[in-house]
Amino acid sequence: MNATLPVVRLKNPWKSTHPWIFQKLVEKPAQKPRPGSLVDVLGVDGGFVGRGFYNGHSRIAVRILETDPDVAVDAAWFARRIGEAVRLRREILRLDEVSDAWRVVHSEGDGLSGLVVDRYADLLVVEFFAAGMFRHREWIFDALRAQFPGCRFHSFADEHVQKQESFDFGGSEPAAPAVISEHGVRFRADPAGAHKTGFFADQRENRHWLAQHCADKRVLDLCCNTGGFAVHAAARGAREVTGVDIDADVIEIARGNARLNGVRPRFVQADIFPWLRDAAARGERWDVVILDPAKMTRDREQVIPALKKYLDMNKLALGVVAPGGLFATFSCTGLVSEEQFLDMLRRAAFYAGRSVQILKVGGAGPDHPWLAQVPESRYLKAVFCRVLD
Repeated sequence: MNATLPVVRLKNPWKSTHPWIFQKLVEKPAQKPRPGSLVDVLGVDGGFVGRGFYNGHSRIAVRILETDPDVAVDAAWFARRIGEAVRLRREILRLDEVSDAWRVVHSEGDGLSGLVVDRYADLLVVEFFAAGMFRHREWIFDALRAQFPGCRFHSFADEHVQKQESFDFGGSEPAAPAVISEHGVRFRADPAGAHKTGFFADQRENRHWLAQHCADKRVLDLCCNTGGFAVHAAARGAREVTGVDIDADVIEIARGNARLNGVRPRFVQADIFPWLRDAAARGERWDVVILDPAKMTRDREQVIPALKKYLDMNKLALGVVAPGGLFATFSCTGLVSEEQFLDMLRRAAFYAGRSVQILKVGGAGPDHPWLAQVPESRYLKAVFCRVLD
């Protein structure tokens, strides 16, 4: 055990392999380490539990990084762990063969609780979810530079995270956009622009799969953001593509992504609720409809209202799918389970008077792994359906 680290003790026996230990289970140390300090965690019997980040201001008091008492958590540890994450993507998943945009580190799924890193060509977007990761960011940047020589960085932390974790970070200097390619389709990733990471890499396989069913089809992409599904569909020969989003900034980025690929989807800035009601009143129908809204809530108390919003928008979207058409619906709200999402879809189909045949249920790409004992890392639900009547 590294005797130089502060020690925190648990109030109750700890048998879990989950990396989070909550505040109510941790004795308050006499001398409180700064938020994000590395500590050794001891059980009620004095035995070694693990080594990780302590934050007395956070609901998650301890984030365990290492359970071997003989292994120090230092710059070399971060270099090894990030190296393992990159090897998974490059040597096992072989993602470089299909894209130069993928998730490098997926927090707990890669044993690095509180850290997310996305790669967009030469640009690495680093997001901090924990004070400990922010405090030790130079170790992280050095480890990433070793894996991606000559890379650029854009780093940030959401305001709600900084408040929860008690650290202040205004973000790095805005980075210039990168142009990436996935399955032969090009996109501009701009983390300093309308979307915090620049582009949603988690939908890569879902975009590719759905686009293969869009040739000669009329396609509607709802909550289209920067045009991922719409541009893929147009590039794969869709007869007509319409993308709708309420955010004017992302609509402009989507139009730029269409120009990058020499395709011409129609992008509309609008609230999807009145837009869909008007489309249904006109009798409009599409062969393929995609619904990919933003995260609905981070608050467990707001899950029921979030499901109500999902129900309302899915019911309206189902109303404009042509008989026999495809409907792809998504939720990136981690607090909404797959079971809850599928039950919402069942009810939406009932209220819309449509019969839905589920073809495929999935999630984020394999570069977003999650540990069996940490289901919190699994957030994206993807459901692909056929609307029979």
